[in-house]
Amino acid sequence: MSDERDGAVSAGDGTDTPDEGDTGSPTAVVTRPQRPSGKRSRREGAGTAAAVVADTAKNGDGKKPKKPKAAKTGPSRNPITFVINYLQQVVAELRKVIWPNRKQMVSYTTVVLIFLAFMVALIGGVDFGFAKLITLVFG
Repeated sequence: MSDERDGAVSAGDGTDTPDEGDTGSPTAVVTRPQRPSGKRSRREGAGTAAAVVADTAKNGDGKKPKKPKAAKTGPSRNPITFVINYLQQVVAELRKVIWPNRKQMVSYTTVVLIFLAFMVALIGGVDFGFAKLITLVFG
């Protein structure tokens, strides 16, 4: 145990009645974790003062040091290769789709058509009501 609790009243020693200023229990310090900063260097624990100074160091001419360009590893610039790659990815994604069976498709279509008929009737009724109201007001 820590030194803070050595003189504190423990829960099982029978002294449950606190004195005038004493609550009978030791006070605990609650610490919360730091909120994420969003910076990778701070999230990975590399945010020490030395690392920050090294990251923000400048050359003698006042400019940041340039990093060497990495070799291209991305997609090629050939449009035919791009289209072929795109179609292969489309086929791969379509294989992951869980297609509904006939019973599900009929029930989903029925629900959509009923909802569509309801919305058409609702909007048509409101439009008809506003038309009647305007003819009453303006003659």
